[in-house]
Amino acid sequence: MSNPKLEVLTPQNCQLIFIDQQPQMAFGVQSIDRQTLKNNTVGLAKAAKIFNIPTIITTVETESFSGHTYPELLSVFPDSPILERTSMNSWDDQKVRDALKKNGRNKVVVSGLWTEVCNNTFALSAMHDAGYEIYMVADASGGTSKDAHDYSMQRMIQAGVVPVTWQQVLLEWQRDWAHRDTYDAVMELVKEHSGAYGMGVDYAYTMVHKADERVKHGPLLDPVPAQ
Repeated sequence: MSNPKLEVLTPQNCQLIFIDQQPQMAFGVQSIDRQTLKNNTVGLAKAAKIFNIPTIITTVETESFSGHTYPELLSVFPDSPILERTSMNSWDDQKVRDALKKNGRNKVVVSGLWTEVCNNTFALSAMHDAGYEIYMVADASGGTSKDAHDYSMQRMIQAGVVPVTWQQVLLEWQRDWAHRDTYDAVMELVKEHSGAYGMGVDYAYTMVHKADERVKHGPLLDPVPAQ
């Protein structure tokens, strides 16, 4: 394929990295509401869990400055190793490069703090040194100001990074509502993390499909007939 970025993201062709989703880093974020940032980050993590996406979690200066990764994120991947480092650029750490290589997928979905530092340097270095395709999750990342985030996103886009949002990634992985093996889990995730979209799903269950709002809801769609 002459332009691999024309490929949509699938559960088979990409991996995910969380960079420095730590409280002290989040304290400095001014480009997005911090609670929304955490919601989107954890929603992305749960999506990756549903679709078995190889996922890396990396941290910087946990004990001396940044604090531990959000417990809500760690609870999604309780057995995932935490790749601790000192460099602002995750790419400079051999453990991170080895983990990316081991996963064997060239498309790398990125969520991290801060956009203008750790995300930017990782994206440019991974593209330059190893030819990775970077998909930057803009609403699961944050900068120290709106300008810092926006101009960093623009710089990365000019270099070839693909900007995405967490829900876009989720629905690209699902792709078809006939994929029943992930349908129920995606609907539960949407209801919990997708705001108005999730409220709409609840409304459809209870008002259109007459489900009891106090019980766990089943699929909105009728079962797909056998081919």
